[in-house]
Amino acid sequence: MRILLVEDDPVLGPSLKDELAKQGYAVDLATDGIDGEAMGYEDIYDLCILDLGLPERPGLDVLRNWRQRSNNIPTLILTARSAWQEKIDGFDAGADDYLAKPFHTEELLARMTALLRRANQQPTTQLEESGLVLDEKSQSVRVDGDTLHELTGMEYKLLRYMMHNPGRVLSKLQIVEHIYDDNTENDSNVVEAYIKMLRKKIGKERIQTKRGQGYIFTSHTS
Repeated sequence: MRILLVEDDPVLGPSLKDELAKQGYAVDLATDGIDGEAMGYEDIYDLCILDLGLPERPGLDVLRNWRQRSNNIPTLILTARSAWQEKIDGFDAGADDYLAKPFHTEELLARMTALLRRANQQPTTQLEESGLVLDEKSQSVRVDGDTLHELTGMEYKLLRYMMHNPGRVLSKLQIVEHIYDDNTENDSNVVEAYIKMLRKKIGKERIQTKRGQGYIFTSHTS
């Protein structure tokens, strides 16, 4: 999953980006409201973490502008203030959830996971699809209730993205945009290598190739 983090704190922003990257997310960081709003219009993000106290343009204005332009990116707002009115203002502007500073990273991760599940209509506590159960904490996958495979960081990112989009044709470009951040040197040809490695672990029938289009993670197996 690719995350847009809009946070101007020079300590919190980079440290939070690093922590989310360790959890398997691709993260792009914006440090002011104008840049953050512009990046939010790019159709590459699965979720946004948006600070309200931003320079250049307040976070609430950023969120209102997105919603007025039918940009429905799931958004979790961060605020240093715990006043009830600000929470209401955030929800009125179109926020999906909020978290008051200071916070524990574990709570942020739990809220992000919940938002992503709702956005992808995945109500269970584990990501399950096509006989696979993906464990987000250990970054491993159980196949058909039996074999457990450890995943590399990139295998985990790729499989998670595909399991969130079963039956959908995913081009190499779409895959690259969702598993790499702007600071990572990416190569669409590497996607083929990771697809091959995943097929060895989960079965080649689960990831089909659509020649000239991309790949499909099947919602059923033969």
